[in-house]
Amino acid sequence: MTLDTAAAARTERAAGKPSAPAPAAAEPDVRRHELAAFLRSRRERISPEQVGLPRGRRRRTPGLRREEVAQLSAVGVTWYTWLEQARPIQVSPQVLDALAGALLLDPTERTHLFSLAGQSDPHPETPCPTVTPALRALLDQLEPIPAAVQNSRYDFLAHNRTFGRLFCDLDALPREERNSLWLAFTNEDFRAAVTDLPEVLRALAGKLRAAMAEHLAEPAWKALLHRLEEASPEFREIWARHDVVDQSGRTKLIDNAHVGLLRLEHTNLWLGPTAGPRLVTYVPVDEASRAGIERLHALVLAEEAARTEAEGTAVTAQAADPASHAQAAGPAPSAGATETGHAEEAAQVRQGEDALAVA
Repeated sequence: MTLDTAAAARTERAAGKPSAPAPAAAEPDVRRHELAAFLRSRRERISPEQVGLPRGRRRRTPGLRREEVAQLSAVGVTWYTWLEQARPIQVSPQVLDALAGALLLDPTERTHLFSLAGQSDPHPETPCPTVTPALRALLDQLEPIPAAVQNSRYDFLAHNRTFGRLFCDLDALPREERNSLWLAFTNEDFRAAVTDLPEVLRALAGKLRAAMAEHLAEPAWKALLHRLEEASPEFREIWARHDVVDQSGRTKLIDNAHVGLLRLEHTNLWLGPTAGPRLVTYVPVDEASRAGIERLHALVLAEEAARTEAEGTAVTAQAADPASHAQAAGPAPSAGATETGHAEEAAQVRQGEDALAVA
């Protein structure tokens, strides 16, 4: 290229000739700004009185102050300020859980918060909008038939009392473990109740792979897959086969720990699109199984009645002698003992404060 040609090219650029468009904003940057705006809007709608804080005389800020949200969530003020400023910082699911409580988010808002942050909800059953009061009533009305609501990731969102004791004591497990695949590959009680375990394991892995095709980039699905691969060599081996299985129901033979063998027809009743949540029922296919389900239901009711009676006795005893109860309970924990540390956020705060001090 000659000097004259180069000069002409520079002249064209200076004259405003079109150039290649600037790349669009990266998705993480868009998510951070959406998250920041959402947090500000939720903070500004809450009055101090709603969360037990004094209003004070001079308050120009609508709703809560940033430092008040930080206090309620047990995070640093600087770190929370950065979050509302859409700074590129990491936020853990535990902190999001605390923010959701501090900002009084309803179930839909909570789901939106975790989606914007790109994190999976540590409490997927925290009142789920899928499980309406009417649907919960339906689960109860179906008793003694075991029934549950399950999402496409095979998390149990709700269940009736009979289902809670069909394979194992589901209510005794943490929420994050109430998942069909997690139970089938890691829970010994659940595995003992399944009479055709190898076939069930292959089917569940194949169903998960088929369902996951529409959710490959979603954090909650990736988190479940990672947990299963870390916890179960058996799952890793089956998952590597890339088998897929449809969602059809079938007759299952379950060896219940309390009433013995049960032959049940497993049916899926979808509550919306087939990729979404569904009502799962286990209907006895013969009289022996029906009698067994009724005995299991009676056992659950008896245990529930005994537990209620024991709790009532304890409350009565406490009311009769409160001083003795307080002494037996021991000294109350100090305020410092109840605080939850967030090492990652604290480190970021210290770095920010050091930078400000240097400046």
